Amino acid sequence: MGYIVEIDRLFMKYHSQNGEIDALSDINLKIDKGEFISIIGPSGCGKSTLLSIMSGLLAQTSGDVFINGKKVSGTSFEVGYMLQKDELFDWRTILQNVMLGLEIRKMHTSENKKYVHELLKTYGLYDFKDKYPNQLSGGMRQRAALIRTLAAKPDILLLDEAFSALDYQTRLAVSEDIYTIIKKENKTAILVTHDISEGISMADRVVVLSNRPATIKNIHKIELTCNKRTPLCSREAPEFRGYFNTIWKELEVHV
Repeated sequence: MGYIVEIDRLFMKYHSQNGEIDALSDINLKIDKGEFISIIGPSGCGKSTLLSIMSGLLAQTSGDVFINGKKVSGTSFEVGYMLQKDELFDWRTILQNVMLGLEIRKMHTSENKKYVHELLKTYGLYDFKDKYPNQLSGGMRQRAALIRTLAAKPDILLLDEAFSALDYQTRLAVSEDIYTIIKKENKTAILVTHDISEGISMADRVVVLSNRPATIKNIHKIELTCNKRTPLCSREAPEFRGYFNTIWKELEVHV
């Protein structure tokens, strides 16, 4: 069985008034179904650009990206994208917000509506379905944003600094919630983050990028001694500090 994501010799150049800017250089990566991948690198190195290319929102200069064996040439229902802000509309209820993507894609069927109701029940938001975003906490809003992304049943979730708008305590709780949901739904997830601890605590592998133009400096397989792997449990594992120090030193070289 093939990989769910394959990135092959990916290059990206931007054109500006001052000439070409190299953003990504020879990125090669293969991801298995159900893996949780964290991508960490210096600020401005091209992490979000890489996600945009994988989602089909941005076309690369050269190289290929394959999702489920098919070359990416535009946006696809197979990929869900979750941004830094929850982007919930204040004038729509939580249920209406969660259903928005299905409405836009003309997938507003009774079957999909039933699936959304099941997600809301399973992840503790059903009693708030008729509330408005300003009546929910930041963590609950982020959960609603994830359910909106899951509603279209994507195979892959792209998380672009998805927790960085939250305060630290809420961020820890939400990362625990989101990780549990992603694993329970058996989704493949790719998280871009500046937070080394967050990246290690959630990932099966951490991809470390160099400064721009970004290349893959290293890939760390995260193996932690935990009774049950969760982000909070991971931070308490004896191996955690070693991974953190190694990745910190790799990033420090490029700062």
